[in-house]
Amino acid sequence: MTTLFDRHEIGGLVLPNRVVMAPMTRVRAAAGGLATPSMATYYAQRATAGLIVTEGVQPSAAGQSNPGTPGLHTGEQVAAWRPVTDAVHANGGRVFAQLMHGGRVSHPDTTGTRPVGPSAVPAAGDVFTPSGPQPAPVPRALETAEVPGHARSYAEAARRALDAGFDGVELHGANGYLISQFLSSNANLRTDSYGGTVANRIRFAVEAAEETAAVAGAARTGIRLSPGGSFWGVEETDVAELYTALLRELARLELAYVHLEATVDESVLLDLRRRWPGTLIVNPSVPMGPKQTGRTDAEHWLGLGADLVSFGRAFLANPDLVERLRNRLPIAPVDEATFYQGGDDGYLTYPAYQYAM
Repeated sequence: MTTLFDRHEIGGLVLPNRVVMAPMTRVRAAAGGLATPSMATYYAQRATAGLIVTEGVQPSAAGQSNPGTPGLHTGEQVAAWRPVTDAVHANGGRVFAQLMHGGRVSHPDTTGTRPVGPSAVPAAGDVFTPSGPQPAPVPRALETAEVPGHARSYAEAARRALDAGFDGVELHGANGYLISQFLSSNANLRTDSYGGTVANRIRFAVEAAEETAAVAGAARTGIRLSPGGSFWGVEETDVAELYTALLRELARLELAYVHLEATVDESVLLDLRRRWPGTLIVNPSVPMGPKQTGRTDAEHWLGLGADLVSFGRAFLANPDLVERLRNRLPIAPVDEATFYQGGDDGYLTYPAYQYAM
């Protein structure tokens, strides 16, 4: 029987266990989207994970969603990331950069420009800005000729990620951001080759994956998806058909993995497992949902055919999460007030488990 502590290989990269640190926004980057020494410490503390996937990294200036997030679209950003990847590798870890284009989930006060999206339909709710939450603005609908350039932005960021020492990249195709917006049936109202039918709505995701795999290598390119998720107001009215078609196209590319969030009925996820021939990562809990993933959830999904299981919030307060899971030690609670406040408190201040003397 497969356990969380068995090895697994993706694209020639041997993972010592099947515990993945899920991408989580922490907004600790310096001005200019630069990674910091504290970020190097943060990721290095968690390097016992089989694989670390970083917080979302904007692939272009236009792709930035939140203030305080890091980028991979300038030479200075590449240089700032190198101490981070060096620190993870020095501690024996493996790390992929998650490439996240926010699309309509952004604001001019953050980027200096009007957000773009597949259609002129605003996200639901408030977005984060340097002066606090503000209503999501109406994005500018991308012209057909512009769309391939935004798909290429993931590949350009992937090239920089490899230069910065990352072991690979994950495209953020989930949670209502740009790829997810193109997949959506209400954020994407286009009538050109990128909208309308399922085949057209998956086109942007496939092109982004193709472009990125051509640069980073398919074996070092993954993608995260949230089937049926309703983040930022996106809707998908044909989830099974949509994701079956998408996985069929992605399988042709032989990507390193697909990373699914449990945002739809288990029966649908199991069908997608059967249709995906490669490595599957499952995140059993909905991001920011009422429950965080534990060992029981992970073992359940390994039993259902997942190859790897990702943990989000549990990794924040437990830098030694793998050891705690292995030895069935208590999982420390996380302080939600420190998620996005900046600084090292609630970032570097969570200790490893203290054994009784």
